[in-house]
Amino acid sequence: MELQRYLSRDIIRYMDVETNVSVAATVPEVSALPKLEPRKLTDPRAMRAVAHPVRIALLEVLGTEGPLTATQAGELIGESPTTCSFHLRQLAKYGFIEEVAGVAGRKRPWRLVHTGLTFSDVSDDPETRLAATALNRVLHAFYLDRLKEGLALRRDTPTEWQKATGASEFLLYVTVEELHELDEQMNALVKPFVERIGNPKKRPRGAAPIEVLFFAYPRPHHRTH
Repeated sequence: MELQRYLSRDIIRYMDVETNVSVAATVPEVSALPKLEPRKLTDPRAMRAVAHPVRIALLEVLGTEGPLTATQAGELIGESPTTCSFHLRQLAKYGFIEEVAGVAGRKRPWRLVHTGLTFSDVSDDPETRLAATALNRVLHAFYLDRLKEGLALRRDTPTEWQKATGASEFLLYVTVEELHELDEQMNALVKPFVERIGNPKKRPRGAAPIEVLFFAYPRPHHRTH
């Protein structure tokens, strides 16, 4: 099963934000929104390039807030402008982001090229398999840490959001074909909302950034700890 991720972020931290963060007045209206179709990663070099927590955070904040300079991105993710500038250049080198054209000055904002990315750790090539496994590890740690934070802070959200959020777990006895079909169905349910990620104008009033995680894996043997 491929891991497909559409960029999203913490469900609590920005709950009261309804529009994207304002950027400098020198940044023009950006008509070229990120491509809705996720980028398919097959090059192990690109996989290794994105397998870093800061770079994942930068891709997310560019996806939700729109074009940002290194300084603006750093303020949002808690990193220095120097650190962000380095990681942004590396992301641009491998085609994940690009500078916004037509902006004067040294501190040009960066924009996302694709709304998401997809890759598979199933490959006959050892280098690709190793790089995909490393990227999987970074993403899983990133998401699971944030899942714990989001669930812990969930009780501080309004009652209606507490009722709408939470966790579900299911044990399914399925065939490979049925699991593929289920994966396709879940992606089809989510896909209509993807265009709202990079385009705040598509978000209805009252919409909040909610992260939804889907995991499917062979169930380990019973353990008490």
